[in-house]
Amino acid sequence: MRAVLILLVFIAINLPTFAAEEVTLANENTIQTRIDTIGTNILNKNKIDKRIIFTYNKRTKKKALSLDKTITNRQVIIYDGLYQSVQTDDELAAMLSREISTVIKSYSGTWGGIIDSAQVTLGSKKFEIVADKRAVDYMVNSEYNPLALIIFINKTCPQKRFDRFSRHNLTSKRLARIYEYITFKYPQYLENNELIDNPYYQNFLLSSIDNRKKLEEKIQTKSTKEIDYE
Repeated sequence: MRAVLILLVFIAINLPTFAAEEVTLANENTIQTRIDTIGTNILNKNKIDKRIIFTYNKRTKKKALSLDKTITNRQVIIYDGLYQSVQTDDELAAMLSREISTVIKSYSGTWGGIIDSAQVTLGSKKFEIVADKRAVDYMVNSEYNPLALIIFINKTCPQKRFDRFSRHNLTSKRLARIYEYITFKYPQYLENNELIDNPYYQNFLLSSIDNRKKLEEKIQTKSTKEIDYE
């Protein structure tokens, strides 16, 4: 009888902990399923015939890790700190498309994969521009709004003072080039902009006035030269 009472007391004390762990596990499974569903849809709709897996990690790091240091570990790891920055499926698709765009280059043959992985690890402004544009294509092909990539980057990538000695472009330049790419290749998303009232998109419009003026001038003159965005 005493043993039974001790067991009942133990259960009563630990029941809240067990319940909390069950809720946490259920939430993690829900997030993993959402990531898998959208990520797999992007792979299938873009006919990407390379194997890539998606892993949700509950750590609070505010980044996504596309390539393992071994180079051969082709997976997209989404940390909870970054996942909490996305609200819509379009934004999550933007995050995943950008990471898939990075991972896919690791399949460029043995030496090509090593070189591309080094570009990702060490940083390459040119690689960054190409990867952003490829992510836009992935999103459109998967029927997600590519303007969500602008929203996602605007929310998650801080603006540095300058990029002369940096391995990455200024966030403002990245956003301007993405906007230019969408303007010329997928103008229908700007003509029928469903995200126009999004506060982060509004912030992009406010902070990109000068860069968008440069783009307008390029369109009016039908110039093909590359714009020196700020």
